[in-house]
Amino acid sequence: MTEPVFEITKAATFDAAHSLADGPADSRYRRMHGHSFRVEASVRGAQQGPVGWVADLGSLDNALKALAAELDHGLLNEKPGLGSPTLENLCLYFAERLRADFPGLSRVVVSRPSVGESCSLAL
Repeated sequence: MTEPVFEITKAATFDAAHSLADGPADSRYRRMHGHSFRVEASVRGAQQGPVGWVADLGSLDNALKALAAELDHGLLNEKPGLGSPTLENLCLYFAERLRADFPGLSRVVVSRPSVGESCSLAL
């Protein structure tokens, strides 16, 4: 029998403003506007250590919430690496910052629930 592989997920929320300067000239996206965002991070792997978990959910929760707090009520365009704060670039932003502490990071999803939009980055 093969060893079971699990995927654990934590989520956090933040509110932030942004604009997409490189959008179409007549696009509403070029104007400053804001969203409520939800970010989810998943870690995949086999059970580890004497506790028998994939990763410490508390540590993942703390790391994800700390990153979301850095963006909360801010202007995303001003954050290094988010000059064009698309959902895709937000996924990369979170993944790059979580990967070192969570080598089993397997997926990052950033969504704007109020408008029914999301982006998923599989790692």
